[in-house]
Formats: sequence, structure tokens, C-alpha cells
Amino acid sequence: MTQDTGTADGADVTDRTSTADGADVMDEAGRDLVCVAGDGVELAVRDYGGAGTAVLLLHGAGRTLADWARVAPLLAAGHRVLAMDLRGHGRSGDGAMPWTFEVAVADVAAVLAACGAPEAVVVGHSMGGMVAALCLERLAGTPAAVNLDGHGMGRPEQYVGLEPSYVRERLAEVRQFAEEAGGRTFEADALEGVLAYETGMGAELGIPPELMAAGVHRALAETADGRLFRRPGRRPAREMQAAMAGIDLFALYRRVSRPLLIARALRPNPPVPGVPPWVDELMAAYVEGLRRDLAELARTRPGVRVAGVDGTHAMVLERPAEVADLVAGFVAGAVGPGTGGARPGPGA
Repeated sequence: MTQDTGTADGADVTDRTSTADGADVMDEAGRDLVCVAGDGVELAVRDYGGAGTAVLLLHGAGRTLADWARVAPLLAAGHRVLAMDLRGHGRSGDGAMPWTFEVAVADVAAVLAACGAPEAVVVGHSMGGMVAALCLERLAGTPAAVNLDGHGMGRPEQYVGLEPSYVRERLAEVRQFAEEAGGRTFEADALEGVLAYETGMGAELGIPPELMAAGVHRALAETADGRLFRRPGRRPAREMQAAMAGIDLFALYRRVSRPLLIARALRPNPPVPGVPPWVDELMAAYVEGLRRDLAELARTRPGVRVAGVDGTHAMVLERPAEVADLVAGFVAGAVGPGTGGARPGPGA
């Protein structure tokens, strides 16, 4: 059974605490909800409860809200915590509109209004961090934002020691590979191999296998002929790549006037089988350019704080306590204590 709990401002939120067959879908740390975007697309949300300043957690491209399973309960000790599947991911719908950052920001606004937390701090990882930074500029109620290692591929001049023309050529190859990989289908009997690969990669970083498996299962979708794929599908995946290629993050950072925390990974990602050797050279040059440019940004923009996390790009999964402490400390300094739309936690 689902219960419609529309809010005072007219936004719609459905509390899916149980299904038609009576199966409970609330896990031990959160309640699953569905909010409706302005164009009617259903957006999956997990409400972890808690009291204090509200925070909304956004995952990266190709990921889901399951990535926050270890961070969210830590934050809920002192905050109202929500997480959502971005449009085209997890259990959120695709919609007819192209995937753009403008649409993603509007979806965030719809979720926060529906959940009674329009003044939440928006915290995002990877692509979700880019959305969070844009919310800071475009949503009047967002008091502060956190971007956890959401740097995209940057600009050619950020690749220290490499010719811009060479970087452009290589980045075109990287984006083509990403576009081809998005929405790629596989037979159902290959799922076991996909899970083994994901959990094996996670094991190298100390990530529990059940957490990696939960992310895969939440992202799975099926084609009409029974093949599986991990969302986003081919169309939205290509649109996301175009959106990330078209954003100038440092120009955005220089425009924002409210507190922004930008975190970067201090450890390189583990090697990925089959990746060309020039990718490591490219990424090393970009990491050096990011380090330089973020340091300059922190020196010249008083509202921007830059921090490092002792982990890889998978920091949310790999270093949950460090990430939670970093976010909580920033929120306390930037916003201070507040109600932020408090709701008792599950079981309260």
C-alpha cells in the first residue's frame, strides 16, 4: 500500500513503506519515498530521518542513492538526511526531456519542496557534486553546497605538461568510450560476472561486497527482449556526457556567493583492465592541474573551501566516516544548527 502525503505547497510525495503484496521496503536506516518532478517524472528518494540542518545527498553518473548507505546514517546523527536517485538512474524515471543540469537542478528543487526541506544543504559526489554546485547558484533556498570529487574532465589547459591539442584528442576518445559504454546491454546469465567484477574492484578499496552488489542491483533495468543494462540508458547517458563536457566548473565556482566545499581524492584510482596506458598519463596531468587550480581558488574566493579526502574517487563508498565528518564539519561552520525540516527517524 502506498500513502499519498502531498505537502502544503502542493508538491507530491508518496510514502512507499510497503508494496501491494505487503513487502516492507524500508531498510533499517531509511524510508523509501517517491516525489514527482514538474514534468511528472517519478523521483526515488530515501529519507533517513534525523533532526537538525537538512542535507540532500546526490550520487554520481551511473550510480544510485545506494552509494550513501554508510555515510547517511552517520550524518543522520545530527542532521535531517535525504538521498535521491537522479533522473535516469536507479528507480527514478527518465522522462521525455533531454538530461541537462538545468533539469537535474529542477528535480532537486521538487524533491526538497516535497520533503519539506527547501533550505537543505546539497551534497553531491562526482556528477552529483556538479549538480550540488549549480544548486548553490540557481536555488535561492540552498544555503551551502558540497562537491565531492565532481570535476568532470576539465579544460585542456588544466592538464599540466601536456599540449592542449593532444589533450583534446585524447578527451574525445575518452568521451566516445563513455558514450559507447552507456546503456550497454548484456544477457541475464552474465549478471553474476558483472557482480563479481564490481565486488572485486570494491574489495581492492575495502568496500563491502554487499554495498557494491546493492548498487548494481538498484541500477539494473531490462529491455523488451529480456537483456539487462545498468541505468542510465543509452540516450540519457549520452546527454549526461554532453552536459558534463559543456560545463565550466571553475567559472561557476567564481560566481557563487554562498559557502561551497570542494573535496578532491588524494589517492589514484586502481588500474582498470583494458584501459589504454595513456589514460594514466592524462589523469596524472589533470590531477596536478586540479591541485593547482583548486589551491588558487581557495586563496582568492573566501566562500570556497577546498579539502582532500584520503581515498580514491570512490570516497563515498571507501571512506564513509571521513566523508561524513568532513560534510558535518562544513555544514556546522557554514549554516550552523537548524531544524531544516526535521522528521523522526525510522522506528521512532
